[in-house]
Amino acid sequence: MNASRITSRFVLALALAWCTGAMGGFDHKVPFDESGIWDRDVQKGVQYATVAVILGGALWEGGETRFGRTNWQAIDSIAIGAVTSEVAKRVFSRARPSQTDDPNQWFKGSGHESFPSGEVTLVSAAVAPFVFEYSKDSPWVWALELLPLYDAVARVKSQAHWQSDVLAGWAVGTAAGYVAHAHGPFILEVLPHTYVVGVHKQW
Repeated sequence: MNASRITSRFVLALALAWCTGAMGGFDHKVPFDESGIWDRDVQKGVQYATVAVILGGALWEGGETRFGRTNWQAIDSIAIGAVTSEVAKRVFSRARPSQTDDPNQWFKGSGHESFPSGEVTLVSAAVAPFVFEYSKDSPWVWALELLPLYDAVARVKSQAHWQSDVLAGWAVGTAAGYVAHAHGPFILEVLPHTYVVGVHKQW
């Protein structure tokens, strides 16, 4: 499956989530659960570890190897996803499940930042460039999508987001990954040559 088809399917999923959520047939509050693997500290740990691994890989490898370049694309992807989700949160200002039982509370102003999920955006944006780069060579790389899947379920269980919020975050992150993979890395191009070469080559 090529990148354009993957992106198209995520956009379609986002559109369907929006429509069904608006009709009240998709979004619903689930019982609050932050026990076991759904604990908030575990959620944060997954996010921090994901970012740390990518930053470490980018700095260690630099941008002259395939793996290093993909890490730098993932950094771009995270940045693109973060900006996009933050703007969308402010525009749509949707109330979270912890704030209301009604999933149709949109444009409520400051303090309402449910749509899309920024954390799911981050994790999906982080893994997307690796999936786009390596999926043809190593199908197992699709297992990385378990990370945003976990985070999506966890955020719904924490009553921080509605179901369409996490699907939208997943779509935004994947789209950011596609842009970064197709045209990046951007950030690396403005950094000193030291970062291009990578730490391990300097030793």
